[in-house]
Amino acid sequence: MPASIPRVSPFTQAVVQAMRKLYPEKLADSSFDNTGLLLEAPYRQQHLKNSVLLTVDLTKAVADEAITRGDSVIIAYHPIIFRPLKSLTQANSQQHSLLRLAQEGISVYSPHTAVDAVGLNEWLADIVTCSNEFGHPGASKTTLHERSVITPIKDTVEGFEGAGYGKIVRFRTPQKLGEIIGRISSGLVLPSLQVAVPQSVTAGKYQIKISSIGICAGSGGMLNGLDVDLLFAGELSHHEALAAIEHGKCVITTFHSNTERLYLMTTMQSKLFPEIRKQIDASIEAGTWEQGMTKDFQIYASHVDRDPFEVVASHRKEW
Repeated sequence: MPASIPRVSPFTQAVVQAMRKLYPEKLADSSFDNTGLLLEAPYRQQHLKNSVLLTVDLTKAVADEAITRGDSVIIAYHPIIFRPLKSLTQANSQQHSLLRLAQEGISVYSPHTAVDAVGLNEWLADIVTCSNEFGHPGASKTTLHERSVITPIKDTVEGFEGAGYGKIVRFRTPQKLGEIIGRISSGLVLPSLQVAVPQSVTAGKYQIKISSIGICAGSGGMLNGLDVDLLFAGELSHHEALAAIEHGKCVITTFHSNTERLYLMTTMQSKLFPEIRKQIDASIEAGTWEQGMTKDFQIYASHVDRDPFEVVASHRKEW
């Protein structure tokens, strides 16, 4: 390869640096998570567009979408490489997708719990308190409350003081469970939610008073045993939900990735645009931007990414 041709796409490098500025990898939970640049594909000059694809999960359908459009990099919230690999073969569907992406020159970056620590759970807290545009459309103002982090990050990054995993919202005035259900359903654009209440409540469930909420995007295991009235997560196991209602708590779940997807499509996308522009300008100033390469770029949210579960009624004709 001639020395004048970069080994890695300059645009991909700008995107990775932008993600690291917005969601520092140091903030991810390294005790189990695998974040960062998971696939650094060789640069194929003039083969791909300056475009980014945002997705929660990197499935075959998402890989097809990126390859068809010619995106340079996929930002997959969930890491497609989670445990050490001893081989890369065509027999495994995820490895097959990675091999195809590498062949096309498409890189893959995963931020996962770094996003949880500095953006996603805060955004969910905004929804339940009507503090952003995703709250219930009937709400005229933010519901007064206090917030705290469930698990603060001790050794954080400058500029991200207060980062951590999970949120607790405590309302100054108790809210009706039905109102909170409406805020979440509207804020996440979901036609239905999974709700559990104590078995002692047989009527008037919407009227249950909620003074505090524990919030965790995705898997909500960290909420177990929390001293709050309501647990709000992407998912809880059968036994975790039973334990919660046995202790007088309520539970709302949405299916795992439905607490995550809209954040990528809206907040992450809007934050990425100016940060990528900054990184491109810095690359041009440093002389590392490829001569003749356009500064224009696009960010797409996947059209095929979705939670694997759907709620199906027996009369749905499309089934």
